[in-house]
Amino acid sequence: MLTACVSTDEGSVTKALSHWAGVPRPGRVLLDGRYARLEPLTIERHEADLFDSARQPGAEARFAYLWDEVPADSHDFRIWMERAVGADDPLFFAVIDKATGRAEGRQALLRIDPVHGVIEIGHVLWGPAIARTRVATEALYLFATYAFDTLGYRRFEWKCNDRNVPSKRAALRFGFTFEGIFRQHMVVKGQNRDTAWFSILDSDWPTLKTSYERWLAPDNFDGDGRQLRKLEELRV
Repeated sequence: MLTACVSTDEGSVTKALSHWAGVPRPGRVLLDGRYARLEPLTIERHEADLFDSARQPGAEARFAYLWDEVPADSHDFRIWMERAVGADDPLFFAVIDKATGRAEGRQALLRIDPVHGVIEIGHVLWGPAIARTRVATEALYLFATYAFDTLGYRRFEWKCNDRNVPSKRAALRFGFTFEGIFRQHMVVKGQNRDTAWFSILDSDWPTLKTSYERWLAPDNFDGDGRQLRKLEELRV
């Protein structure tokens, strides 16, 4: 548990953490929403759907900033799936579109630090069936809710290649705060990666959570599933 906030001499706010004892690691749990369901990744249930989704038109652009490549064939994809299923960090989940029951994307919790209460969402690949829809937004919301409300993490991170403009735009839409650029942070696919860092803090989350829930409410969508108000407009 956190004690009261205290002001520093510089005028910023910090939290006294004398009672902080860390938080649990995330588990392979089912996270169920109105439009999306997150299931721990398995070969038996998710491989066929995710292979099909990964190879839909536009795949090269969707994979451009990921660590993995567009799967060349089912054997290639099985190798990736076996690695992903066996990992604890990153901890992969399949994103299920509840309207169809199909796995249309994947995302992971990673850089899991229960001692300091820091966790990141990454390895995000939302296929064309759910990208830029309420399914994808709810998938992010379910991770944040699990991290903050269930597990008690203090910090939820989003990082991406600084050249990945759509990812940076998405982070801001989701309510993450831009924190800066780590120059020459990584080498990915034989290229330098300057990494843009974003975060949501536990103190940010109550307001952001309210805006997500207002945006995800059925009455914010027309009969064709188009939003009536943008997520950014609903922030208090």
